[in-house]
Amino acid sequence: MMNDASLLMQADEYGLLTDLYQLTMAACYVGEGLDQRRASFELFVRRLPEGFGYLIAAGLASAIEYLEKFQFTNDQLDGLKATGIFAGAPANFWNLLATGRFSGDVWAVPEGTTVFAHEPILRVEAPLWQAQIVETYLLNAINYQTLIATRAARLRDVAGPEALLLEFGTRRAFSPQGALWAARAALAGGLDATSNVLAALKLGRKPVGTMAHALVMAISALEGSETDAFEAFHRYFPGAALLIDTYNTVAAAKLLGQQAKDSLAGVRIDSGDLITLSQQVRQALPEVPIFASGDLDEQAILRLKQAGACIDGYGLGTKLVTGTPVNGVYKLVDIDGIPVMKESSGKFTYPGRKQIFRSEGGDRLGLAVEATPSQAQGLLIPVMRTGKRIVPTESLETIRDRATQSVAQLPLTTRDVYHPVVPEAEISPALQELTHCTRRGQLATVS
Repeated sequence: MMNDASLLMQADEYGLLTDLYQLTMAACYVGEGLDQRRASFELFVRRLPEGFGYLIAAGLASAIEYLEKFQFTNDQLDGLKATGIFAGAPANFWNLLATGRFSGDVWAVPEGTTVFAHEPILRVEAPLWQAQIVETYLLNAINYQTLIATRAARLRDVAGPEALLLEFGTRRAFSPQGALWAARAALAGGLDATSNVLAALKLGRKPVGTMAHALVMAISALEGSETDAFEAFHRYFPGAALLIDTYNTVAAAKLLGQQAKDSLAGVRIDSGDLITLSQQVRQALPEVPIFASGDLDEQAILRLKQAGACIDGYGLGTKLVTGTPVNGVYKLVDIDGIPVMKESSGKFTYPGRKQIFRSEGGDRLGLAVEATPSQAQGLLIPVMRTGKRIVPTESLETIRDRATQSVAQLPLTTRDVYHPVVPEAEISPALQELTHCTRRGQLATVS
């Protein structure tokens, strides 16, 4: 057995980051001679999270990087064998894992694009065993990052283009890896910067932040006052934004107005009645940017704006990086050119390889082989061929601009953060016909 209590994932362990049943099915495919059959799987959501009118596709960069590095080492295979679970697996299964690399094609919606229910965000076309095993990682990467990018886009839409939006969610994200993904997805969805130092440097950005209450409390207790704490911080970080709500927010603002307002980059309020406090701080510091934080989300920001709060920027953490998940699924739609579909109650899927055709009139979900309608564009583009990336890595600026434009093109009713009207894609006649024929064929097989 492998034994590593740290549970820190390395790139050469990507293959094992999957659910057991992916591997047991792959072994079965080998035994039945199905492993090399060409399969198409599509990743999509059946329904949007409650209160969401759209999703912003994200996580494709992580998905491609994973597929490029997909492998199994000898030590990992020895660990699998030691479990005893695969004692009955065919010998060829181990040879396949030892030498296999992802060799398939991938089509995907570019990051930053709006998508809706039943519209594929990504399609994998590969030998069946490969397409099966990669399901778990792809869902993990795309579901979570799509959630964060969508929340970021909603925050930007509500706050407006001038507000400074900062990602502060690392301590609330579901894991260290999740924190890095959340930071990137937040920037891709519309936020300006992140406090996560590792994420910022990896992304070629400058990390942002202010100070903590602990500094004020420690220096106040040992050296005398909140003012001493502010002065100490500014000795090493001249003009840096200050956190002013440790004791008395308004009193701190008035004192700063007398002493340091000309060099102050901003003040942050993290608690209390943000409406009243921000208005009072604005009176004391009329030219100083005011930032607010403290479990804020898009609905809270909308309420603050409507109530006349004097806030120039927001720090977003808990509500940004957590919440109702994006429940994406990954389903087989075609095997060796034979369309397949699922008809379980509440879990229906459309058969065949599909394309999203987008026009000013709305979306049409059709077959990948259909001609693109006039005045429309197909959203899924090829991003990998025979296991190799065929598109350049996009900058966060490009993705963010796409997200901003995508949201701006939506009806205001869809952008509503309380009770959005969710668009539904039209189903093309060809897809309707294929669905009918596939259903009829599957019923005949069952009977």
